[in-house]
Amino acid sequence: MTLLLVKMKLWWWVSVVYILAVPKLQNYGVGGELQVPCYYIFGDSQADNGNNNFLQTLAKANYNPYGIDFPGGPTGRFCNGKTIFDVIAELLGFPNYIPPFVTAGDLEILFGANYASGSAGIREETGQHLGERISLNMQLQNHRTIISRLVQILGSENLTTQHLNRCLYSVDMGSNDYINNYYRPTYYQTSHDYTLDQFTGLLIDQYRHQLKVLYGYGARKFALFGLGLLGCTPDAIDTYGTNGSTCVDFLNAASKDFNTELISLIDELNDKHSDAKFIYIDSFGIGVNSSALGFQVTSSGCCPVSSTGECIVDQLTCPNRSAYAFWDAFHPTEAFNIYSATSAYRALNPSDAYPFDIRHLALLDQGTAMDN
Repeated sequence: MTLLLVKMKLWWWVSVVYILAVPKLQNYGVGGELQVPCYYIFGDSQADNGNNNFLQTLAKANYNPYGIDFPGGPTGRFCNGKTIFDVIAELLGFPNYIPPFVTAGDLEILFGANYASGSAGIREETGQHLGERISLNMQLQNHRTIISRLVQILGSENLTTQHLNRCLYSVDMGSNDYINNYYRPTYYQTSHDYTLDQFTGLLIDQYRHQLKVLYGYGARKFALFGLGLLGCTPDAIDTYGTNGSTCVDFLNAASKDFNTELISLIDELNDKHSDAKFIYIDSFGIGVNSSALGFQVTSSGCCPVSSTGECIVDQLTCPNRSAYAFWDAFHPTEAFNIYSATSAYRALNPSDAYPFDIRHLALLDQGTAMDN
């Protein structure tokens, strides 16, 4: 079969599935022309949209008041409304938010899947004190399962690889490796065994291997999110105090160190894989720049929280949710997520993304990424 016929067969299948799927998917999303054929999301609670609903874990958000501003109510999103990745999917033109892996049907997986899991990390043990979670290694295994299903749908491994080569992949991991591992010495040995620099180096080494696995599965367009302001969450401020600073300085310093190493890793991967493109989203800087938006409340969440930092079931929340940066003790409000996603998609400041933003990454033609 010639390359032209292979491409025609692939797009025929995608077009048929799109026609069949869209009527079932128009409950959510803004629609528009797709900038990439599919979007696969790996991450933690910032991205989780229902995978943890089926796990034995304290890290769950499938109850009121979560989802108070989301169509249909609670879904498992750790937010009052849309996550960062919901907004990015909208900006990319998807007619539906990317479904969680655990419920994604065959008509949906051609357009992507969300593997994210609250409390998960780069390291396997991260978050285990909260219960079950889907680590990044396990998320990669789940993606391999999706690939096998795609082969059945598209008819061959070659067609599946061509399809995946053109997709966008977001990975947002690492926060829990600090706040639910290294800085939890009661539950984890890591801070006793390693200095902070050593631990960060170990994380980056493991992350490097995991990203190479994803590359081996056909990923070619990577948007890697750096760590945000770990020291500015309501939980961090309540737990450690600020000693006169606005936030907890040592946690923000850990974020910066990880991000510096991640940028170096991105440069390394771009040098080694000329047929792919890896970009960095500066979540830390985007958080700092968000002060210009004038959020009135930045040191406390909008809902009353339990000892684990999640909203207490069925409690009343603040009425002016758009004035709050945080929804609970860890997770941003929809208003903050819209700003962050917009900055990641179309960099509002030159430093928001490196070497360029998600919009440019999405529009890169496969095979010419190395020239842009």
